Amino acid sequence: MQRGHCLCGSVQYQFDETQVGMALHCHCKDCQRVTGSGKATVIMFPQDAVMIEGDYKTFASRGFDGSHVNRGFCPICGSQMFTFVDELPGQMFIKAGGMEDTSWLLVDTTCWTSTARDWLPPDSNTATFDATPGNKSPPNSATVSSPYSVGGHWQHSVGEHWQQAVFG
Repeated sequence: MQRGHCLCGSVQYQFDETQVGMALHCHCKDCQRVTGSGKATVIMFPQDAVMIEGDYKTFASRGFDGSHVNRGFCPICGSQMFTFVDELPGQMFIKAGGMEDTSWLLVDTTCWTSTARDWLPPDSNTATFDATPGNKSPPNSATVSSPYSVGGHWQHSVGEHWQQAVFG
């Protein structure tokens, strides 16, 4: 089990790192706005693999791609920690910056390269996507070698579910 927390420590969480669904750098405009930076690095987990202690609040909005997004943050220090997407029931994203130890983490995907800032270009060592992984457009990188790929081609059932739920 790994741990993480907000800046003030009022909200803490534990998670089973062996349950990672995907790990990615997201350059969408929404992630840029909520982080105050050029991207968010987020890791998807099944919600039942994460235990949260302390009260957090959520802010609901329409995602850059049209999805229904609920961002979890500490009501005291304002740290952004969690993201829940209605179209992905039972799944959640944790922002990597709040994790105590990330030595186990392998980020192999970069999405929303179409809105990446010039001063923070997409990671060319990952599979890259113009928009959301699983969207109707294929990845910019034809092949990738990672624990989340099959036969060198990016595949993930969650991405396929995302495409179906968000984009019909």
